[in-house]
Amino acid sequence: MKNNQQNQAPEKFLTVGMLSRRSGVPVSAIHFYERKGLIRSERDASNYRRFPRSVLRVLAVIRVGQGAGIRLEEIRQRLGDAAQSSTLTASDWARISAGWESDLNTRIAALSRMRDRLTGCIGCGCLSMASCPSINPGDRAAGDGPGAPGLDGRV
Repeated sequence: MKNNQQNQAPEKFLTVGMLSRRSGVPVSAIHFYERKGLIRSERDASNYRRFPRSVLRVLAVIRVGQGAGIRLEEIRQRLGDAAQSSTLTASDWARISAGWESDLNTRIAALSRMRDRLTGCIGCGCLSMASCPSINPGDRAAGDGPGAPGLDGRV
């Protein structure tokens, strides 16, 4: 015998608990994303929040962005009006992900430099005192500004 739920159309709106279970995002994070303008809800007759089912896709984009290290503000900007529309489309996702590509490539390059130089001197007067005098005599890297120029691509 088939489950009666299989014959029913899915609910158009989800409670915050249903949205949390379906998306894997904690309720507190859902409320936070709503306060930050990343998602929206509506109020029912009892004044309870109800989220359009389309919010599931927006939450997926938020989780992917955060997993890639993208700041919430940038995620919100890239989502733009798409987060408030009835459905986030494949073309919306293509536009959003293309906007992140350059930033991700820059960060990948920086992480690769860090990985490749991690065991050597970072060129800032630092952790490898034995080799720093030959790489950074007289602390000439000080003129390049604060931080570790050997790791952030300035050297």
